[in-house]
Amino acid sequence: MPQTTPRPLEGIRVIDLTVALAGPYGALLLGGLGAEVIHIEAPGEGEIARTNPPFVGPRGLSLEARAPDETSLTIVNRGRNKKSVTLDLKSPKGRELFFRLVEQADVVMENMSEGAAKRLGVGYDAAKAINPRVVYASISAFGEPSVCPGVKGMDIMVQAMSGLMAVTGFADGPPTRVGVPIADMVTPLYAVNGILAALIQRGRTGRGQHVTVSMLDCLASIVAEEHFDVFGAAGVPMRTGNSHDRLAPFGVYPCKDGHAAIVAFRPEWMKGLLEALGRPELLTDPRFASRGPRMKNAKVLNELIEQWTRTMTVAELVHQLVEKRDVPVVPVRTPQQVLMDPALLERGAVMKLEHPRMGSTVAYGIGNPIRFSEANAQFDQPAQELGDANVEIYGGLLGLSGSEIEALKAQRII
Repeated sequence: MPQTTPRPLEGIRVIDLTVALAGPYGALLLGGLGAEVIHIEAPGEGEIARTNPPFVGPRGLSLEARAPDETSLTIVNRGRNKKSVTLDLKSPKGRELFFRLVEQADVVMENMSEGAAKRLGVGYDAAKAINPRVVYASISAFGEPSVCPGVKGMDIMVQAMSGLMAVTGFADGPPTRVGVPIADMVTPLYAVNGILAALIQRGRTGRGQHVTVSMLDCLASIVAEEHFDVFGAAGVPMRTGNSHDRLAPFGVYPCKDGHAAIVAFRPEWMKGLLEALGRPELLTDPRFASRGPRMKNAKVLNELIEQWTRTMTVAELVHQLVEKRDVPVVPVRTPQQVLMDPALLERGAVMKLEHPRMGSTVAYGIGNPIRFSEANAQFDQPAQELGDANVEIYGGLLGLSGSEIEALKAQRII
């Protein structure tokens, strides 16, 4: 789609006070949708993600920062489509500049620790007093008041508290963390939904509001999609590994050269699978004739399938089930295979990342999977180094002179 195509959120200005992952990912989404995102960072050091390894620079990738011209790959990924400005919110002058930005903003996003924004004097009430139209979004770990007072909201702790870990892993193993920071990634999706809804409502009422989401609430809501309370009372194990016994056969099965996911709970799929196994008589076996008995006998059924899948490659399995019998099967791919998938790169679900100074591709990262027929939305502006937009924002937007900006730098306010 041509770059001149309008973006859905053009004209929306976001003041981004977020750090780490949950908040910055939400701001990244807004930026990709066309909002102007002004990311406020601490002078001299920036947000904590700027210290995340690995680092990339003229000498390539490294797990340790070796020189000032190296940038965290985290920032190269999450810092796109944002304008980096520095500002000391702990100083009176810093807060004054913040509120001048709020006057001209549509959205403020923050994910500070509980009560921190209010203590700094930059919370919702203070922002609303300056700009009643502002939509102020807060992301917390455990809600406010927190159900875990004093505990920092890390993704693994939210996974543990949400019940998600208790239902992830194998029945004979421990509760297991999801392999990506799922709480950090899912919560900003809800936050962005809330922000967009609040902007639509503001269009009708003229008033902004406070949008709050917590990582715990979002994961708990997802866990509640499955009826674990009912299954638990019936004696069904909470953790079922790579299978989903209620839909058996439904799981991941070993092959000679990898693994494949098979789903065959529908009658026609089950018929095709058993025919491929050479066991069509099992269609009338009371243990497997319908979904209820198959759920109770999933272990036996999975063992039969595994004995067969181990005798062939993934490609052979796909041929036998997908091509010959229309039974759903896909290979279990590695992250590297996914990141380099031409179709996903073409659609923008994953993207090549450009170094902010060098302009060259350094790795693969998050893309915007949302497609529009009449708009353009993508993370196509490289991340900025700390404070790159100071002159543009403080000079251009707020109208400060060059000498005023230099004085603010000298006082370490910006």
